[in-house]
Amino acid sequence: MSTHRGSLIGALLLVCGTSIGGGMLALPVITAPAGFFPSFVTMLLVWGFMTSTALLLLEANMWMKDDAHILTLASHLLGKWGKWIACLIYLFIAYASLIAYVSSGGDFVQEAATKFGFAGISKWISCIIFIVVFGVLIDRGAKLVGRVNAILVLAMVIAYFGLVSVGFKDVSLALLMHQDWPKFFLAAPLLLTVFSFQCIVPSLTIYLQRDVKKMRFAIVGGTTMTLCIYIIWQILVLGSVPYDGAFGLNVALKEGVPATDFYRQAVQNPIVSSFAAFFSFFAIATSFLGIGLGLFDFLADGLKVSKTGKNKYMLGAIIMVPSLIFAAIYPRIFLVALDASGGLGDSILNGIIPVLMVWVGRYKKGYIGEYRYFGGRKALTAILCFALLVLCIEIAQFCGYFPLG
Repeated sequence: MSTHRGSLIGALLLVCGTSIGGGMLALPVITAPAGFFPSFVTMLLVWGFMTSTALLLLEANMWMKDDAHILTLASHLLGKWGKWIACLIYLFIAYASLIAYVSSGGDFVQEAATKFGFAGISKWISCIIFIVVFGVLIDRGAKLVGRVNAILVLAMVIAYFGLVSVGFKDVSLALLMHQDWPKFFLAAPLLLTVFSFQCIVPSLTIYLQRDVKKMRFAIVGGTTMTLCIYIIWQILVLGSVPYDGAFGLNVALKEGVPATDFYRQAVQNPIVSSFAAFFSFFAIATSFLGIGLGLFDFLADGLKVSKTGKNKYMLGAIIMVPSLIFAAIYPRIFLVALDASGGLGDSILNGIIPVLMVWVGRYKKGYIGEYRYFGGRKALTAILCFALLVLCIEIAQFCGYFPLG
């Protein structure tokens, strides 16, 4: 383990920055059918759920040796089948998220290139540029990613507050009053994605050198900051962009595009458009770094290779090449990838598996570590039931039942 302990602020911002990414740009589009108030209730439930599962993962992580990642945890606590299920689901979540972020990041590169007189740049080239600029940071490790991420999160916050301060005058109470309560829970799969950061909990353990109090504060503080930012973001977009119409959120849902695309059309303010563009880009970049760092450590743990020398370039290629190919070939994969990663991936890996690992560790192996999440079997059962409910909703939607629009 490194002798240099990362800062608490850096860890908190890493949690917040990993959560606040491309999923935030999809959030108003997915929650628009239900409306602001129904989705607000769902958001509170998912926030509590995802914070709880991250703390469960922290408890399990503190039972293990240094540098243990999800694969090692699942192998030790759930056995061979648990190891491979965790491996496949983790890879599905990580790659689905990275593909979405690379695709959206490539769109921003194309837009920027057009403004600087390089119109016509292909999606392949734009995605390669995005990966080269940000992917190289992941190879350098958690410390550098933490520093760069803190700068990007700060820039994102500035753009966000600029967007809020200028854009709130366009918020309409009438638009916020749109409500369809029977659909209030249908956005839960995507909400798991927008609160997803558990993949970096093992990396946080390394970053903060197993300081339990700081890790717990970073998790709870980071998710709470994320919740507050999402609530304001929901008010801003759902209160400014109509649900129906040529540039309504229902059209954005069908076309699979980020909320900011139609928000800029609805507001028609160049200042708001600039803030929205900067905020969207920084949101994509910070989440890409967090997910990429978690996957980098995961692969190193699973393949049992060091993160130095030629190995780090090999790991980088394993991460970036598939992400590039799918992002460039399927340009409208943004909403589909994020929704699937939440409903099918996060409900299992960041919901069911942490519960099972803690259950086995506590009640079958008798582990007692430096940290224990509050509650006993009843609390674990409640969290497990919530995860199963979200999984069933995603499967039902995939089969054509309970459509959002």
